[in-house]
Amino acid sequence: MVLPRPRRFDVFIAVGGLLGGLLLVGIGLGSRTRDDPITLFDGPWPILVPLGVMSCCELLRRAAPRTALLTGSVAICGDVVTQGNLATVLMFTDIVYAAVLYGPLASARRIQWITGLLTVSATLVPFAVWRKPEALLIGVVVGVVAYGPAATGWIVRNHRDAAEAARLRAEQTALLAEMDRAQAVVAERSRMARELHDMVANHLSAIAIHSTAALSLDDPKTSQEALSVIRENSVEGLAEMRRLIGILRDAGGDKEPVAAPTLDGLDALAAGARTNGLDVHLDADPGTVPAPVELAAYRIVQESLTNALKHASPGRVTVALAQRGGSLTVAVTSPFGDRDGPRAPGSGAGLVGMRERVALLGGDFEAGPVDDPDSAAGKIWVVRATLPLTEGDPA
Repeated sequence: MVLPRPRRFDVFIAVGGLLGGLLLVGIGLGSRTRDDPITLFDGPWPILVPLGVMSCCELLRRAAPRTALLTGSVAICGDVVTQGNLATVLMFTDIVYAAVLYGPLASARRIQWITGLLTVSATLVPFAVWRKPEALLIGVVVGVVAYGPAATGWIVRNHRDAAEAARLRAEQTALLAEMDRAQAVVAERSRMARELHDMVANHLSAIAIHSTAALSLDDPKTSQEALSVIRENSVEGLAEMRRLIGILRDAGGDKEPVAAPTLDGLDALAAGARTNGLDVHLDADPGTVPAPVELAAYRIVQESLTNALKHASPGRVTVALAQRGGSLTVAVTSPFGDRDGPRAPGSGAGLVGMRERVALLGGDFEAGPVDDPDSAAGKIWVVRATLPLTEGDPA
């Protein structure tokens, strides 16, 4: 068996214990006298064997604590039958302490029981045999040498394990906090992306379509009308951008952030869409709804009109809002088919944003073509969202 490499601190302890023991031997200071009944080997040389073995055990106090304890127990028994060396005894107490502190948990518990039983036995048996109070000192010595270090090691081990558990909990808490922060940042970025897209896409789409028309048609009157629409959408888009920037800047400041759009602005939204060339019919009876639902409904109508402006063929666009069964239903229909004339490019982010808004409120969302015999193309494009008015209600 290859033993692990000893730690540097353990080497210092082993060398220090060995040198201290040699010093005690050199000055002739032993734990017992030659006349002591248990001294079987007198003289200085027998003391060196347990001393050297115990020093080697100190090298393994953390690398192999159980091996060090078993070998050290044999060495301390050998030291008992010599004149003894205080350094050997002190190193043995350190080995017992290290075996409990660094050894496996099961071994630490067994060492506690064994040293406790040895202390009790060393106290009661000599007293029962000799019937002298001095016999109790044997139990005291065994308790100091064996049970005391084991109990100290157990206490330190419990404190160390508690500190390690606290450190792990702190790391887990920090990790969870970092994950929450990252998720919050992602959610906030997604919200800002939806707001920016919904606010600006409508105006930029109108600008793109009318500027293309102005460039492609050689008609001063048409160009003048297109430039008027472009200017109007540019001003409105700039105002929306300033509103968003004001919210971002003043959310933590002294100023009140600019109010978010409400369903009262649907008439103005429909009027702007008509200016851009859409035939919008508005049928809105939303009643009183919570602010998050109101903002989501407004943005869904806004994005639906933007998509109709970019993709729908000529025809009526219908916007309907109504409360049904504890939910607000938003439905926008537009002609389905290829648009004649200039078109604005689409990225698909609008449908994604609408679906995310509805999902955040726990509602249902669907968008796609639906058969309609009354339509020229036989189909219409329908955007339908159901938004619960109370948080947690099923859609």
